[in-house]
Amino acid sequence: MYEIAFDRFLTLILLLAVPTIAVDAAYNFRLVSVDQIYDFRDKMASPTILNYLTVMNYSTLLPFAFAGFVACKAYWRSGAVLVLLLFFYPITLTKLALFTPVWLVVMLLLSRLVEARTVVVLSLLVPVLAGVLLVSLFRAHAITYFSTVNFRMVAIPSNGMDVYNDYFSSHDLTYFCQISILKPMMDCPYREPLSIVMAKAYNLGNFNVSLFSTEGTASVGPLFAPISVFVCGLVFALGNRLSAGLPPSFILLSAAVLTQIFLNVPLTTALLTHGAAIMFLLWYVTPRAMFEDDAAIEQTVVAG
Repeated sequence: MYEIAFDRFLTLILLLAVPTIAVDAAYNFRLVSVDQIYDFRDKMASPTILNYLTVMNYSTLLPFAFAGFVACKAYWRSGAVLVLLLFFYPITLTKLALFTPVWLVVMLLLSRLVEARTVVVLSLLVPVLAGVLLVSLFRAHAITYFSTVNFRMVAIPSNGMDVYNDYFSSHDLTYFCQISILKPMMDCPYREPLSIVMAKAYNLGNFNVSLFSTEGTASVGPLFAPISVFVCGLVFALGNRLSAGLPPSFILLSAAVLTQIFLNVPLTTALLTHGAAIMFLLWYVTPRAMFEDDAAIEQTVVAG
């Protein structure tokens, strides 16, 4: 009974994505190359609620639906999820939206070959190693891949921590006033988003960084940052507890996009805007019984 309701819920997520894409496309739809997205992205505008729905769809809801359909062996509907995800690039002009379908397929294939912990390591090692090899062999022809994967996915999140540490060593701390729901209630020294503040200060483009720099260094300074980060770790511990009983491969696949988001945006933004809090809830309500047959097969294979 619960499995049937869960299957219908996944289908509902799939169907609700269609009007979200259609309405957003009416406001913003541009087919441009990756090199041109920054020429048009700042000119895009749509209602705030629609922005939230759009981001949550390709960050959380559709990846969760994809993992659920794969677990239910509903491969046609999992394919439909990938097709819908393709439409989010021309309406958002973000690299994350562009590569999400490919990333989900790669993570699925890897999870079928090796265990989840190995997939996590390979998901970082293989793309970075591929970029190094491509640049070594093809030089300038591989710059697009290298700048997107090696530079944007790996180097910028790391460099962002250095930038924030340097800036807030000599400027006012935020004391969490950068959180949008708190900013109207606090006397915040920064009226603009911190990414814009960093762009103006260093002329390196917008820097959205992870919780280590935002909820950590920017909010309370380097001395108390470990305490703040520890509290953020408790949030992940809660999510881990809510996912108890689910196969590691299912958790890995459903959160494949969120793991990239956690590297590039504050925890509060990931929880609220990108829907990580909703993902934790979805893990909690996912029926464990639907995975029992697969677990029994795995135990039989191991015993044999």
